[in-house]
Amino acid sequence: MTTQWVLSEVRTITERNIQVLKQRINGLSDKQLQWKPNESAWNIMEITAHLNEYARFYHEAFLRRIEKTRFREPRENFVSSPLGRSAWMSMKLGNAKNVKRKFNSPKSYNPTIAPELVKADGLETLVKGQRELLQILELAATVNIRKVKVPISISKIIRLRLGDGLLFVAYHNERHVQQALNLMKSPQFPKR
Repeated sequence: MTTQWVLSEVRTITERNIQVLKQRINGLSDKQLQWKPNESAWNIMEITAHLNEYARFYHEAFLRRIEKTRFREPRENFVSSPLGRSAWMSMKLGNAKNVKRKFNSPKSYNPTIAPELVKADGLETLVKGQRELLQILELAATVNIRKVKVPISISKIIRLRLGDGLLFVAYHNERHVQQALNLMKSPQFPKR
């Protein structure tokens, strides 16, 4: 796999997310944004809150590690670590845009457990965060994304290669944007 492929894959997913958020989700009513099919499901506002909290952690980690790295020479090839590949592959949607494996969100990133994560401007913040990720990609292109290591949200000890971290975040974002689209496809989803 090449560095160019990693950065292109993350860019493509992120640009598609921005388009979906602006064209399909941005104009929804409060009733639609807060609708959920059952008590255990997340509504669209909760999905955006979850993604915004992840972005807050990962974007800061990416920027800090890119800024402080001594590995300033980009490399043509990128090799995932076994842990990194497992992390992003577990987030990746199936060919039919379906979730292959479900995960429980850590408590501090779960808006049903931490309702203070849900903000009125969550959708606007999410679009802004996706644009910020595109800027982070420009910076990532100037370093060795195999040598730069970033912490993961559930452990400060375990680190992923920057390329693996970028793929993990992109696939995680895509997964939850698809979750929001799936909510909108429900026959019970409010018309307004």
